[in-house]
Amino acid sequence: MLLDKPDDGAGHRTEVLRGELRHLLLDSLPPGTVKWGRKLSAVHGRDLHFADGGTVKADALVGADGAWSRVRPLLTEAKPEYTGTCFIETYLYDADTRHPAPAAAVGTGAMAAVIPGKGIQAHREANAVLHTYVALSKPLDWFAAIDFADAPAATARIVAEFEGWAPELTALITDGETPPVLRPIHALPIGHRWDRVPGVTLIGDAAHLMPPNGEGANLAMYDGAELGKAIAAHPDDLEAAFAAYEQALFVRNAEEGAEAARDFEVVLGAGTPQSLVDLLR
Repeated sequence: MLLDKPDDGAGHRTEVLRGELRHLLLDSLPPGTVKWGRKLSAVHGRDLHFADGGTVKADALVGADGAWSRVRPLLTEAKPEYTGTCFIETYLYDADTRHPAPAAAVGTGAMAAVIPGKGIQAHREANAVLHTYVALSKPLDWFAAIDFADAPAATARIVAEFEGWAPELTALITDGETPPVLRPIHALPIGHRWDRVPGVTLIGDAAHLMPPNGEGANLAMYDGAELGKAIAAHPDDLEAAFAAYEQALFVRNAEEGAEAARDFEVVLGAGTPQSLVDLLR
C-alpha cells in the first residue's frame, strides 16, 4: 500500500450515482419536455433530422449530445482523437458478501493499482457495488482483435495482461458479473474552440471531450448552469447570451483540458504509481 487516505467525513467529494442524478434532473422538468426515442441522425443548419424520419427546425440549438456530437460539425471541424488508452468496464454486485477479497481491496471509497500503461481502478457504489475500470494503453487494433461479444474469452484476454498481480485485484476482472465493456478513451484538442455561429452552441463533452479525471459530468452540469445564467442575463438577445457563455467556456476548456491531460499522464504515464501518489497526497 503506497497511499491510504481515509474519508475525513467532511463531505468535500460527495458523489451521486449517474442514474439517480438523471432522475433528479428529469423529474424537475415539466412532463413532455424530453422527447424519448428520437435519435438525432443529422443536422443541416438548424434543421434536425431524426432516425424515425421526423424533422424539426430549431430557433436555437444547444449541442449536448456528447463525444460524437452531431451538432459540433456546425461549429468546428475538430474530431475526437484516440488517446492511446482503453478502459474495460466491469461490475461486482453484493461485493461484501459474495466477493469479500476484492471488496476489502477496494475499501470504502476508491482504489487504484497502476503501473505505466496499465492499471485496475475501482470504486464503491451504493448497495455494495464495485465498479471497475481496467486501463490498458495499446493501439485500437489490439482491442479490435478481441471479440467482446464472447465475454469469457474477452475476460481471459484482458486478465492475461495482469499475470502475477494479486488475485484480489484480478478478481475485479475475472469475477465480473456483467460482460466486459470496451471504452476507448478519446479527447478533443486541448483548448478546443470555434467561431461564433448564430443560434448554435455546445455544452459538455460535445464542447470539450477530455480524458477522464472525474470531472466530466461536473463540467457538463456547470456548462448548463452557466449557459442558463447567460440566457437569463440576456433574455432578449440570445446571441449576446451565447457569446458571453462561450467566452467563459473557452477559457475553462483550456484550463480543464490541460489539467485532465496532466492527470491522465499522472495515472498511467511513465512516473506512475509515484506520480499518482504525489498528486493525491
